[in-house]
Amino acid sequence: MRAGAELQVCSLLRLSTHHSFPPFLRYLKFLLKINRLNTVHHERVCRDGGVCALLNVHPHLLLIQFLHLQQQADPHINTAHGHMISYWDGCVHYLMYLLMIAAIAWGDSYRAIGLYWVGSFLMRAIVYILGNAVGKYGTQVSPLFALHMLYISVSVWACFRIFCQPSIRDVQLTNIQEAQRTRLLQRPLDLLFIIYLIPALAFCVFRGLVVLDCPSKWCQDYTQQYEPYLKDPSAYPKLQMLVSLLYSGPYYIITLYGLLVPGCEWMTDLTLVHSGALAQAQFAHIGASLHTRTRFSYRVPADSQPVFLLVNVLYTVVPQALCYRCCTRPAFFLRPMPEKKIE
Repeated sequence: MRAGAELQVCSLLRLSTHHSFPPFLRYLKFLLKINRLNTVHHERVCRDGGVCALLNVHPHLLLIQFLHLQQQADPHINTAHGHMISYWDGCVHYLMYLLMIAAIAWGDSYRAIGLYWVGSFLMRAIVYILGNAVGKYGTQVSPLFALHMLYISVSVWACFRIFCQPSIRDVQLTNIQEAQRTRLLQRPLDLLFIIYLIPALAFCVFRGLVVLDCPSKWCQDYTQQYEPYLKDPSAYPKLQMLVSLLYSGPYYIITLYGLLVPGCEWMTDLTLVHSGALAQAQFAHIGASLHTRTRFSYRVPADSQPVFLLVNVLYTVVPQALCYRCCTRPAFFLRPMPEKKIE
């Protein structure tokens, strides 16, 4: 059995000389040659250990080949933006899937977590697909990329299914009337959100102008000192800011209206979708701006990182708080339904 194992290892090591084979096997071959220079006792121990190590590595070769095929089908995954959306998919989206499965199994409504996922998924898909097409890696799109589009198609179908779920709100009529009679000054939290939305809109428009190559000195100084990643040739940050300009900009204006005028029932769903989209976008943008796979000249300078993190984290967290406020206390945004008279 040991002889067969050694023959298998030797065949693997011979294959490792091929340029397309994983380079770590060449390194193991080099280590095995060094082990043969030791004494007989150490040679036997090291040889057996090397054989066992290689035999343990052998089952993972299928995984390596799968990753190789994945890189051929989707080479953009090796970029900083690709790494960050992979982290988001593997952690946050996976947790959302588990929560929705649990809600379905228990017979509960999964509309809220589903709408949050819809916003996150749509933002991820729009930026990633368009960035693959127009960025500097656009010429590397292979026919195997159709497999990724299949995943996108199934997910879009799931989005429509989530939107068709009925909204369940159990709020008494008296609570709705009392909440809608309160003035803005009597709602200090909503007042803070309104104060936040105005500079957030300005910040969203400003970054959109930056990626559109605005010649203003403010835009150029901001790019050089705080967010040089906006000029990265991968085109992901540029598309991220343009999508945010076209989506988040109108959202901030509509949300201002919803916080001032009672009875806007769409506020809860809209904030869920937007907060999910903004959380995914900012996670990918902040991470890619600091990632080692981003060229050093496009990373955030060390002196500007505290300001960069403070602004972008606030820009991410406050919409999540607004979403939580709309979902937990929706009385102000509901229309009072007249009670049916019982004859």
